[in-house]
Amino acid sequence: MTRFVKNLILFAIAVIIVPLAVANRHTVSLSLNPFDPQDPRLTVTDVPLFWIMFGCVLVGIVFGGIGAWAKQGRWRKEARVKRREADQWHKEADQLREQAQALSPSSSTNRAGLPGPNDRRAA
Repeated sequence: MTRFVKNLILFAIAVIIVPLAVANRHTVSLSLNPFDPQDPRLTVTDVPLFWIMFGCVLVGIVFGGIGAWAKQGRWRKEARVKRREADQWHKEADQLREQAQALSPSSSTNRAGLPGPNDRRAA
């Protein structure tokens, strides 16, 4: 379902951006100084307008991804802690299983030292 929604959004963006890119092929000057637009140090000249639009979309995607990644940090940390805890429990279970197997072949009784279900001793 998530993949479908993502593809639907990307398709909608493509339907909007591609015609705009075709219609806006003329070159423009991009001034990064709002106080002096004629400042040549902060002006990029002769750039097709659709490149600026694609750049804005790309910057938005990057910032959105960084924001989503930063917001999920708490959950990633919790997952790391739970993974370490699960690994610790698995190691402990493996050790206990090895100890039980080491004790099991040496006696005919079960692990607790009680008689097994097939022992017919008088109690």
